[in-house]
Amino acid sequence: MAKTLQSIRGMHDVLPADTPAWQWLEATARGVLSGYGYEEIRMPIVEHTDLFARSIGEVTDIVEKEMYTFDDRNGDSLTLRPEGTASCVRAGIEHGLLHNQQQRLWYLGPMFRHERPQKGRYRQFHQIGVETFGMDGPDVDAELIVMTARLWRALGLKDVRLEINSLGSSEARAAYRELLVTHFQAHADVLDEDAQRRLHTNPLRILDSKNPAMRDVIKSAPSLLDHLDDESQTHFEGLKDLLTAAGVEFTVNPALVRGLDYYCRTVFEWVTDALGAQGTVCAGGRYDGLVEQLGGRATTAAGFAMGLERLLSLVEANSALPPVTRPHGYLVMAGEGTQAAGLRLAEDLRDALPGLRLVVNGGGGSFKAQVKRADRSGAELALIIGESELEQGAVLVKPLREAGGEQQAVPLDGLAEYLQARMG
Repeated sequence: MAKTLQSIRGMHDVLPADTPAWQWLEATARGVLSGYGYEEIRMPIVEHTDLFARSIGEVTDIVEKEMYTFDDRNGDSLTLRPEGTASCVRAGIEHGLLHNQQQRLWYLGPMFRHERPQKGRYRQFHQIGVETFGMDGPDVDAELIVMTARLWRALGLKDVRLEINSLGSSEARAAYRELLVTHFQAHADVLDEDAQRRLHTNPLRILDSKNPAMRDVIKSAPSLLDHLDDESQTHFEGLKDLLTAAGVEFTVNPALVRGLDYYCRTVFEWVTDALGAQGTVCAGGRYDGLVEQLGGRATTAAGFAMGLERLLSLVEANSALPPVTRPHGYLVMAGEGTQAAGLRLAEDLRDALPGLRLVVNGGGGSFKAQVKRADRSGAELALIIGESELEQGAVLVKPLREAGGEQQAVPLDGLAEYLQARMG
């Protein structure tokens, strides 16, 4: 007997019972982003591997351990995108969207990382990403943050808080890096394997470690905020002033460094305690050097990304999901000639009532079986056409969700008006 096929570990189906929540979340985000003038861009799922090696950094966990990379039939090394920023920058350069221009862009879709699957972290996951180009002041950093704060309100979220930091310029960060290496070398005996590996490749990532055995040595490390260049310090103070003016509460977290090499200056995370260890809901910052790094002309940039699976879990934890949308009606057809008449009626009703959710019985079945299907569909009303109703030019309307609701015959020429009143 053949083995039953199943989905790949860490890659999940989204079933019909769950898709309304996804659609609501996506539509809410689209509405907020559109309200700030952001436009959607759609990029390929597969890119040349070199794009991510050059942007994310060859010594990062993503490139070293987590990417789905393969050679195609032409011998080219390709990768399923592990994040969207590099693809968005590549598209902007390729299509001439960036130089001497301002862009506010967003995208939505699946990303892929070969991680250990756990709640809120999957090998195929979905992100909404937002990228801005050509604006170098703290005002756009603040806009990204206040826009996400508005999204949390639209989604009914309360258990999220904002942490911000500045990584400074690449020059300031290089000088700070030497201080950090010296500090951690003096405490090499308490560094775990990951920290030892990162010590000479990406020591800032050690600050992001969650290993409790390293907590004290990380806490005693020099603070990057004490070694910022003047321009980055001014930029960071401007961001804090703008957030305060906008009424957005924040905490400065000197250990917040982000996991990708291309970040500079502002970095931020929205975090929560409602999801256990996987506490980051949305993360982003500024990456002014990435466009030039990938072959374009120097262009300032900032953005963020949020995982939809994690965001949905948080919405559920806040009991903020909207009510399930059910059909307004289910059309039951019993008797000779009723199927053709029912199909025509259904189309006439959809023409007359945009937004009408009407299910037409399929596959035949007895009257009793069809009424059972109508009830299981969750529809508010069963619209019944039998031979006698055809002769009378009427439809029998049976309430399915009202205790003691009585069925009544409604003339065909008044049915659309009757349903409109029921739809509100």
